[in-house]
Amino acid sequence: MFICDHTKLCLSFNEFHDLKADDLPEYGEFCLLELKDGSYTGGEWNPKDYRKASTEGKFIRGTADSIEGEEVAKWHKLHGYDLSALLEEDDTARINMGHKKEDGYSVSFKDFKLIKDRDFPKNEQYCLLILMDGTLATGRWDKWSDEKGGCFIYAPALASYSMNKVWAWTPLSSDEIFSAEEERENERLREEELNKNPSTDPDKFKYGIDINIYYEKALEKLSSQYPWASLEQMKKQKPWEIVPLHGQYVFGQVNTSYDGYNYVKEWTDGSTADEFIDFLCEYTRKAVEDSNPDAKFRYGRDIETYLDKAYANVKKDYHWAEKKSLQKACPFAIKQIKGEWEFVRIYRGGGEYVCDAATAEEFIEYVAHDYRDAALSVNPVVAEHEMKFGHIEIHGWNLERYIFYKLKSGDYKVSVTAGDRVTGGSRTFFITPDCFEAKTYDEFLDRYLEIVPGESFGLLKKDLQKDQKLKNFLGY
Repeated sequence: MFICDHTKLCLSFNEFHDLKADDLPEYGEFCLLELKDGSYTGGEWNPKDYRKASTEGKFIRGTADSIEGEEVAKWHKLHGYDLSALLEEDDTARINMGHKKEDGYSVSFKDFKLIKDRDFPKNEQYCLLILMDGTLATGRWDKWSDEKGGCFIYAPALASYSMNKVWAWTPLSSDEIFSAEEERENERLREEELNKNPSTDPDKFKYGIDINIYYEKALEKLSSQYPWASLEQMKKQKPWEIVPLHGQYVFGQVNTSYDGYNYVKEWTDGSTADEFIDFLCEYTRKAVEDSNPDAKFRYGRDIETYLDKAYANVKKDYHWAEKKSLQKACPFAIKQIKGEWEFVRIYRGGGEYVCDAATAEEFIEYVAHDYRDAALSVNPVVAEHEMKFGHIEIHGWNLERYIFYKLKSGDYKVSVTAGDRVTGGSRTFFITPDCFEAKTYDEFLDRYLEIVPGESFGLLKKDLQKDQKLKNFLGY
C-alpha cells in the first residue's frame, strides 16, 4: 500500500509535445492536454483519418464528451508510468514525469485527495488520477444516485474506473460540462429554498391543494359518457400532482432525470381550477375509453379462453409449438389490481406487469407475440449461414452480423445485429412458411423482405441475390 503523504505530493509533467502534424500521439493513446485557453484536461486521441498525419481529430473523454484537436496546444502521454516504488516511500514529495529541463515547459499538479477517505470530487469534475497499480489516468467523476460513491468515466459506452481502482485524485480545469453541472446544482439549491413556503394562487386552487379533489370532479364529468370510469383508470395516464415550483404551488408532473434529479413539468394550458378540471377530462379520456370492461373482457374472465386463442394463432406457423411449454414459459393471469380487473404478465421471481390492452383482441396478440418468441427459443439450431458484407450504415448504426439459421423443425429464422460506438442490439425474425410457398427464389426474396425490409436492416434484394450459398442454404 502507498504510504507517501498525499497532501505533500506534487506531480510535475515535463517534455510536452506541441500538437502538430509531424508530432502526434499514437491512435488511441491517452494524454494529458493543455488547451489553447490555458486549461488542462485529458483524453484518448482519435484522428479523423488514421492513415494521414493531421491534427484533424479529437481527444475522447467519454460518451458524447470530447475535445477537438484544434482546441489543443500541447499533449503529454499518460501511459507508461508506474509510480508504485516512489509512492511506497514515505518521504516522496515531487515526482517528475519526464526530464525536467531548465527553461523547459512543465506543469505541476498537487492537492491530491484519497478515495479511501471518502473524499470525492464534485459531480462531473474532470480529474487527474493515480490508480492503485501506480499508473496515471484521467476521468470524469460520475456520482451514484445515493451519493455514497461513484466512478470515473474515461471513454465511450460509460467505460470507467471504479472507486476501488483509484488511490488519489486532483481536479483538472473546469470545463463546460462541469460548469453546467455546478450551475444546475446551484439552481437546485435555490429552488429548494424558494419552495420552503410556497404561495397559492386562489383562482387556480379554489378547491384546495389536494389533487384528488380535482380528479374526482373530472371523474363526475367523464362518468356521464363512460359509466365504467374510475379514478384508477384515469391515473393510468401519468398522474398530475400539486407541487411547489419556483416558490408557488402548480399543477405539474414530477419526472426523474437519468442522474436522479427531479424536475417538474408545469401545466400551462390555463389559469383556473375549472380549466384544469376540463383539461384532466381530455387528458385521461383515452385511458378511460380503453378500460371498457365489455371490450376488454368480451370473452369473460377466464384467462384460459384468451390463451387458447393466442396459441391457435401461433400454432398456424409455429407448428412445433406445444401449448403447455408456452404457457409455462409465458404465464398470464386476470387479476384485480387496485380495484380494477387487468390482464397481467407474470415473471419468474414473482414480478408482474399489467398489460396495456384496451380490447380482448389486443391482449390475445400481446400473448401471441410472447408465445412466438418462446417457441423460437426452444427450437434448436442445426445449421447456419452468415452473410458477408462490407461497411453498411443503417440510420446511424453499423450492420455487424446478419445470420440465417436452419432449425430442427426444418424452419428458418434470421438474426440481425447492428450498433454504433456506444450501444447496439440484435433482432431475430421467424421466416414464415408462406415465404417458402413461393415457386421461385426471386418471389421468395420478395416475401422475405416484407418481414426483414432491406432499408431497415441493411441488406437489399440485390445483396441477397448474389449469395449463391444462401440460395442453396434456403433450399432453392
